[in-house]
Formats: sequence, structure tokens, C-alpha cells
Amino acid sequence: MHADLEIKHTVDPAIDSIVPALECRGLRKSYGHGRVVLAHLDFTLAAGEYVAIMGDSGVGKSTLLNLIAGLDSANSGSILIDGVNISSLNDDAATLLRRQKLGFIFQAFHVLPHLTLQQNVALPLLLNGASPERASELLAAVGLDGRGNDFPRQLSGGEMQRVAIARALVHRPTLILADEPTGNLDPDTAHEVLALLRQEIKANGASAIMVTHSAAAAASADRILIMSADGLHPPAEKS
Repeated sequence: MHADLEIKHTVDPAIDSIVPALECRGLRKSYGHGRVVLAHLDFTLAAGEYVAIMGDSGVGKSTLLNLIAGLDSANSGSILIDGVNISSLNDDAATLLRRQKLGFIFQAFHVLPHLTLQQNVALPLLLNGASPERASELLAAVGLDGRGNDFPRQLSGGEMQRVAIARALVHRPTLILADEPTGNLDPDTAHEVLALLRQEIKANGASAIMVTHSAAAAASADRILIMSADGLHPPAEKS
């Protein structure tokens, strides 16, 4: 296991003067017969910051990512991305903002099997009406140079996660959301993917939230927060 990831963590001290990449204010989400998952959660992610969120299963970590990504909606509260309150936008404007500003990395990869690697990575560019040429650059950046015409069935799990990282970063989003990005990987491959993810996030000037159960994965972030029923808090200091 690589619980001691040796990655230097640096955050630009000027980020406090910049509009936060993300602000969640008073978020509340409940399901079914009043089962509350998030209760008035407040959270701010600074521009250029990479945060890992840990916590017990069912506490609401993935729910938070889904609310930010627009895959689910809150009962109350607001989400601001780059200072824009997404709840104030109509459906088309909200979709456009998420398409341009967000990149999502899933545990299950969600690489499209009928598309080549080049086509998978280029998809966000095409959806934004941009040239697909940067897809080759990102494939090379994640160690898959010359593999653009391959199909996902020819890849290992670690290689598919590299494609997912390239796809999430190719359109230079403001905010990366990663949900258990190493959950399906062996420890050595997970270590490589985490180092690559951090490197590419920092190189692209993005902010990022990673939800994980892995202490080794969380160690790659700038800071760690623990989610519980009463919100997000730094880890308790060891006595």
C-alpha cells in the first residue's frame, strides 16, 4: 500500500483574494420519508484548491457531488460555481455552465465502449463547440500517446481511469469532481493514477473535490475534510 504518498502540497497564497471556485450555502437534501442526508451544509472551495472528502458510507459524500454536478437537486440552499448561483439559471444556462465549468471522474470510469479513446476524450470539446485537437495532447499527458484509435475494450482498468481523467480535464474546466476515482484499482495503479490526477489538476489550474474512503487517496489532496451528520470538518488531531 502507498499510504505515504510523497507529493508536495502547495496552494497559491493569492487564492483567498479570488472568487471561490465553489460555494455551497445551507445545502439540505432529504429522500423518501424525510431521511435527511445533508442538513444546511456550508462549504467553500478556493480557486486552485484540491480537497479530499472522507466519511462513513451513506453520510452524503456522493450526494454532495451529485448536487454540485446537477445530477440531483437540493431541497434548499444554493450552489455557486465561479460566483454564479446555478439555481438562478434556467435549464439551458445551467447545462451550459456545467458543460463548460465542470469535469467529472467516476469510479466506474463511464468510458463509452463504442467510441475510440480519442473520441471519448474529445467529447467535452465537441459538446462545447471547440476543436477536438486537444484530445491528443491530453491522451499523451496521461501516458496514452499513440493510443487514440484504440477502443476501451483494449485497456486495463488503470488505463480506462487515465482516459476518464483526460476527458474530465480536456476542456479546461474550473472544477473537477472525482467520486472514488481509485475504488476499482489495485494499490500500485491507484498510486500512479492519484499522482497523475494531482499533476494534471495543478497543471491546468483547476480546483477539485475528491470523495474517497481511502486514506492513501486523500493524502494526495491539499487538505482533507471529514463529512458527518453535522457537516464538513478537518480530521481530529491525534493525541
